[in-house]
Amino acid sequence: MKITIVYDNEVSMPNLAADWGFACLVETEGHTLLFDTGAKGTILLGNMEKLNIDPAVIDAVFISHSHWDHTGGLDDLLRIHATTVFLPPACPPPDNAAHIVSVNRLVELFENGYSTGQLAGIEQSLVIRQHDHAVVVAGCSHPGVGTILKAASRFGTVTTLIGGLHGFNDFSLLDPLKTVCPAHCTQHIDEIKHRYPEKTLAAGAGRVIEI
Repeated sequence: MKITIVYDNEVSMPNLAADWGFACLVETEGHTLLFDTGAKGTILLGNMEKLNIDPAVIDAVFISHSHWDHTGGLDDLLRIHATTVFLPPACPPPDNAAHIVSVNRLVELFENGYSTGQLAGIEQSLVIRQHDHAVVVAGCSHPGVGTILKAASRFGTVTTLIGGLHGFNDFSLLDPLKTVCPAHCTQHIDEIKHRYPEKTLAAGAGRVIEI
């Protein structure tokens, strides 16, 4: 599995643009998914071009929640590549999607790819299963990291957590993980790095995580 952060508040490659928001490309065997779309289509598509990511390779878009910094680039993307969009019921449906799938409950989206379903009435997270463990990608973790990890654990032992964690400070929840990549809205990134230097990966647009 390969996860490329396309949109983030910071960059890990100097030629990319940083902006408040989050998006990443998730490539698994047989499936390519864009998780969220950042705040601005021009930055999303510009960073994708610089990363040599052709929008046509995207099989579907997964929207975590309706906030502008996660959905702002969706319309621009769909205008050039109309594809399937998975979104929670709390998120208004976009125009130009080839197919819209409203995801309310925990469900398999494709082989070894799952949604936690809409948690706390606002947000879904993506879970990718690899053998007996699970990789979680979160948008902002509004439902709480503990709630997300509990839902994801139905698919295997969670070993990796990537994405926005907002004000999360129950750091002991990270003890069992092998990898954490706090991005975007995470308020306590420095504390996470300090507590878990061996398992924390810096985020930023251009960061590639291979699992």
